[in-house]
Amino acid sequence: MNPAAADLLDVEADFSSEERETQGMVREFVDRRIRPNIAAWYADAHFPQEIIAEMATLGLLGMHIKGYGCAGKSAVQYGIAMQELEAGDSGLRTFVSVQGSLAMSAIAKHGSEEQKQRYLPGMAAGEIIGCFGLTEPTAGSDPSTMATTAVREGDQWVLQGVKRWIGLASIAQVAVIWAKVVDESGRSRVRGFLVPTDTPGFTATPIEQKLSMRASIQCDITMEDVRLPADAILPENPGLRGPFSCLNEARYGIIWGALGAARDSFNAALEYSQHRVQFDKPLAAYQLSQAKLVNMALEIQKGQLLALRIGRLKDQNRLENHMISAGKLNNCRIAIDVCREARTMLGGNGVTLDYSPLRHANNLESVRTYEGTDEVHSLILGQHLTGHSAFR
Repeated sequence: MNPAAADLLDVEADFSSEERETQGMVREFVDRRIRPNIAAWYADAHFPQEIIAEMATLGLLGMHIKGYGCAGKSAVQYGIAMQELEAGDSGLRTFVSVQGSLAMSAIAKHGSEEQKQRYLPGMAAGEIIGCFGLTEPTAGSDPSTMATTAVREGDQWVLQGVKRWIGLASIAQVAVIWAKVVDESGRSRVRGFLVPTDTPGFTATPIEQKLSMRASIQCDITMEDVRLPADAILPENPGLRGPFSCLNEARYGIIWGALGAARDSFNAALEYSQHRVQFDKPLAAYQLSQAKLVNMALEIQKGQLLALRIGRLKDQNRLENHMISAGKLNNCRIAIDVCREARTMLGGNGVTLDYSPLRHANNLESVRTYEGTDEVHSLILGQHLTGHSAFR
């Protein structure tokens, strides 16, 4: 199987030697550790903690962060890594995103120097797992309505509240929890807190019976009188801009990652069509099959050009928020369509875990939803185009 079969314009030729090295390194890891096992992991709803150490050795955890034991790679290198990981499975790319783009980014962007030194080296080494608690049962697309609170009592903070769909929470050692705090002026603002998960009153319960992201962990969190020291608060960037800046890091990775799932599904359909014979010739020899393959390849190629453009802009510090929304909206949308179309070429065999497209399509239902739904990113782009906010 040629993983670059959909690269009709030879876009990968524009990758630097360092970028190609990252691609090859992560692709080899996926081929060796993930592909042979992912069907069983998905069927058994098993998250393979046994591969975390090697992910850390490869520099994948917080790989965009500079210093503190992190790899300090470029935005494009990070994107390429996410694409290769998601060609294996969205759930395993999600682990790297939650650990690096969300939990580690929150500490790197908003934490004190002491907090960075305490957590980031261990998180980069895979010795400390983090999670990022923003979403709540009644506060998803609108986190400003969160009900979790943090109240100062003497030299402690006391947290109360619930969170939902929090990746890795049941295996994490530290949780970045976003809560409302009433400041001296009486104004309520969202602030971040670093919560050791063994703190009394903190409970994380895995969400089971999922039809998507089965090789990944998502949890409900409850906090009842969770008491933290005064220095548990993230001191920088109060308000929703704190979590939103982390979400943008994760959204950027998704722009690339979703294409990995689409590319893998396309390749599965292409390979199958070359060998599956019906009516005395392979499926690939039929016009309808070729039309499907061409349309999938074109969408993947356009998405790749979009991802690379956004990555170059990010490396040049020229990336704007609406551009991230354009990439996340477009590439998730086309990726899930490609995976579903690829499944049709596999016939009945395509509904088994012997082939990847339907697994990818199921995972992408989650990817399309988290870090901003299609509707949220449409409204962000609509506001950019018109100057009018239509969120309320």
